[in-house]
Amino acid sequence: MSQAMNKPPMKTAAEALEHLLAQAKSSAEVEVVNTQDALGRILARDILSQVDVPPMNNTQMDGYAVRVADIQTTGQSFVVSQRIPAGHVGTELKSGTIARIFTGATIPPGADAVVMQEDCVVNGDQVTIQEVPKQGQWIRLQGEDLKAGGVALSKGTYLRAQELGVAASAGYDQLPVIKKIKVAAFFTGDELTLPGQPLKPGAIYNSNRDTLLACIRSLGCEATDLGIVPDTLEATRDALRRASKDHDLIITSGGVSVGEEDHIKPAVTAEGRLDMWQIAIKPGKPLAFGAVKKQGADHLETWFMGLPGNPVSSFVTFLLFVRPFISKLQGRAHANAPVIMMRADFDWSKPDRRNEFLRVRINAQGGLDLFPNQSSGVLTSASWADGLVDNPPLQAIKPGDMVKYMSFSGMI
Repeated sequence: MSQAMNKPPMKTAAEALEHLLAQAKSSAEVEVVNTQDALGRILARDILSQVDVPPMNNTQMDGYAVRVADIQTTGQSFVVSQRIPAGHVGTELKSGTIARIFTGATIPPGADAVVMQEDCVVNGDQVTIQEVPKQGQWIRLQGEDLKAGGVALSKGTYLRAQELGVAASAGYDQLPVIKKIKVAAFFTGDELTLPGQPLKPGAIYNSNRDTLLACIRSLGCEATDLGIVPDTLEATRDALRRASKDHDLIITSGGVSVGEEDHIKPAVTAEGRLDMWQIAIKPGKPLAFGAVKKQGADHLETWFMGLPGNPVSSFVTFLLFVRPFISKLQGRAHANAPVIMMRADFDWSKPDRRNEFLRVRINAQGGLDLFPNQSSGVLTSASWADGLVDNPPLQAIKPGDMVKYMSFSGMI
């Protein structure tokens, strides 16, 4: 029987992701940072609101605080008995009077509605009400947003600008967050040259370095750039040993195919273990996963993920596999990329036998356009696109078909 016939079938994208996430364990290391510095971090535990939000009944509008029982018809006029700016507390509102009140100010005792100023006419010291108010109209109730002692933000929340606002309204100037995951990255290939340096014959600029390091940092990780590693087994092993020492995850790009100059597989096997190799997807078939022994601590390991060298393959496999793996290490809740069914406005008549991830962009008609060149070496396709179509094996697409769309904005 041939060696090819003995090879196990490649994992599907779903099987590969399930395998990765089953092994990832979230970090238990916590640090406390200023709320202003917590953007992009993962909340380490539930935080409870220290106050009711809002802390008192207040008005949503500039206008007049009134007693609903006093206003039975439109056109009634009242004397303004007090003026209440935001940050001030009025006295009890007497029957037959109204109070001038400004957005955010506390509703005075006795008042049970606010009539906005656009529905009133001022005539000297008299104000005519031109609508019959409903009880509670334009009033924010105490605690309607947050209750003191209730959960303001849950453990595992990815902290965006709006979550920082919630934390501040709940009374927090500091937040407990998961310590940043430390990720080391290096890039293999004697053909690689850093931008800014002259290109030798046969060389190319290393685009994966900037793409992947930016992706790593966009997830709130601490990224270490170990640069370009020569295409030798010993150099690759040395880079793995150095990277394993102070990092939680090692990511490489290139060297994961089956050529004589591809040294990732034997290097990782020698320095640790490799338990996944190749996935039935396009782009991105060669994807390696395993772990490297930490230097000086043989009982500890640093996770390893080897990505393809082709620029689009590297980018797509990062989004599909590395991003959710890092999210699991971070303890992030709700990290799955949203999938939306959208209309294809293109034709894909020659599908591959592998699960394809096509670069597409939403058009003005609410459908999806396809980048004309889907080659794994054309990185401009990823820059032009705003997401991917997850296309099953051997699935042709005709204009008008509904397809699975994954937005880049939900992944990086």
